[in-house]
Amino acid sequence: MILFILAYLGGVLTIVSPCILPVLPFVFARAGQPFLRSTLPMLVGMAATFAAVATLAALGGGWAVQANEYGRYAALVLLAVFGVILLFPALSDYLTRPLVSLGARLSQSADRGSRSGGSTVVASALLGVATGLLWAPCAGPVLGLILTGAALQGASVGTTLLLLAYALGAATLLALALLIGGRVYQAMKRSLGVGEWVRRGLGVAVLAAVVAIGLGADTGFLTQASLASTGTLEQSLIDRLHPQQQTVDNGSSVVMKGDAIMSGGNQMVMSGNNAMMAGSNAMMMRGGPKQVAAEALPVEGTMPSLDGAVQWLNSPPLTAESLKGKVVLVDFWTYSCINCLRAIPYVRAWAEKYRDQGLVVIGVHAPEFAFEKNVDNVKKAIGDLGITYPVAIDNDYTIWRAFQNQYWPAHYFIDAKGQVRHHHFGEGDYDGSERVIQQLLAEAGKTGVAGDMVEVKATGAEAASNQADVQSPETYVGWQRSENFVDAKGTVNDAAHSYVAATPRLNEWGLTGSWTVGSEQAGLNDKDGSIYYRFHARDLHLVLGPAADGKPVRYQVAVDGKPPGDGHGADTDAQGNGTVTGQRLYQLLRLPGAVGDHTFEIRFLDPGVQAYAFTFG
Repeated sequence: MILFILAYLGGVLTIVSPCILPVLPFVFARAGQPFLRSTLPMLVGMAATFAAVATLAALGGGWAVQANEYGRYAALVLLAVFGVILLFPALSDYLTRPLVSLGARLSQSADRGSRSGGSTVVASALLGVATGLLWAPCAGPVLGLILTGAALQGASVGTTLLLLAYALGAATLLALALLIGGRVYQAMKRSLGVGEWVRRGLGVAVLAAVVAIGLGADTGFLTQASLASTGTLEQSLIDRLHPQQQTVDNGSSVVMKGDAIMSGGNQMVMSGNNAMMAGSNAMMMRGGPKQVAAEALPVEGTMPSLDGAVQWLNSPPLTAESLKGKVVLVDFWTYSCINCLRAIPYVRAWAEKYRDQGLVVIGVHAPEFAFEKNVDNVKKAIGDLGITYPVAIDNDYTIWRAFQNQYWPAHYFIDAKGQVRHHHFGEGDYDGSERVIQQLLAEAGKTGVAGDMVEVKATGAEAASNQADVQSPETYVGWQRSENFVDAKGTVNDAAHSYVAATPRLNEWGLTGSWTVGSEQAGLNDKDGSIYYRFHARDLHLVLGPAADGKPVRYQVAVDGKPPGDGHGADTDAQGNGTVTGQRLYQLLRLPGAVGDHTFEIRFLDPGVQAYAFTFG
């Protein structure tokens, strides 16, 4: 909300910039003229011109997103340039002089045309174009901050709303100017000194932020910028515009893991594209309700568009139209999701087994955490996982929304005619899913389709969950989705704080040492800090990332106060030692024997680690 208020105020400040003043007398001259023939064409012309300039700026921001890590540095350079422009108004005037001159000439031409008996509508529209040209360069610094800041995370509904708030700010004061006229003009002239000092103050703040970000000292702009911060807003807007047909009983929020059944034994019944949900209002869910493949395989709809991916890996961009004649499996996943990791061995096996018979598997990587937007991270993950089928990088959730998807993982089965015939959410029922593939290939006229099932022998984090004995839920460390912190007062958010150990009850967790808990993750400020958790499961995983500078972070794991021994995970040795080298899910424990309650602790020997979420199996 603060960002939207600042964007709105930035728009208000734009209208008191010196370069906008030359055109205001012409605007005021039309204040008393008919709205439809004068004011409206002027506002339309101004908005269209501003939109065109903003679109060009957005394209530049989009390049920074595509450039990934290099784009981060380019965006920081742009931020520094905008900061300097804000700090030195004379430089801003010099750089924008050509547009200002053109706008002034257009406005004078429009005024002459109107006075000589020409079309009032045309003259007013031309005046609007002039105003837009004058407005856009004045908007440059503040508008540039919004666009380049968005470029660091990717375009989103939130970015669009920020631009809208910015435009509304400028429009508000312009409308006031039209209503009141000359008195506002004189007030604007008197306020220029204040406006310039505000601009200079913003310039200093921007340059300071650039230095902090460049040194990795920031806690909320890059590594802590998360999808979750805008995901709720974006999803709620989508739901309002395209409400899904679902019945919600008590409105409780449930996040599903693996094949876990919804609380209270609720069921999800799917028929075509209609969903009926009882006792749950989960929007984005890992795992999901277990489903049995329908023998009749009804047509659930036409395959949605695959447009909108920021990049394709292992393949050139694919389209729904180009895939006609093929049987297609679309797998929504993200590389730190344990449920996705346990499903991938089956998806990988199906892609290999049925590739020559006409099956095309497409992985749609839709990130949950900010670091999963980093294409280099995804490239490394698909290399480690042995994924060779096409992967669409859906950082903006465009394909996710086209499918109206709500789950990680989610599998959609499309026949050779381009029709969605089946879907499955979460882990499990792999034999049923494979029978769907075989049936769709047979319908497509493929002969000799194998009737046996793939044999998967997964290891590490990809191994199947011991779900029946899991009594600990997925637990987020960042304050935005955190639950069951050992201290009833909760964490101290967005500030360094020293935590002391306490005795956790089942499914409670805590911190020791100096940590800064952000909205998405907790960052360790000094060495020898730890995280502990009282859990009931066989496997324990933790999503971790190294320090902001990328330096590895060493750790030691203990179970009930002892090294894990034979119960160590794939990323820990028998003595509990391991190293955080990248942003991903780490398997820390795989305990042998009967499942019971245990106290887990991971102590970090180096500062800077980022901890995101616990998952169990």
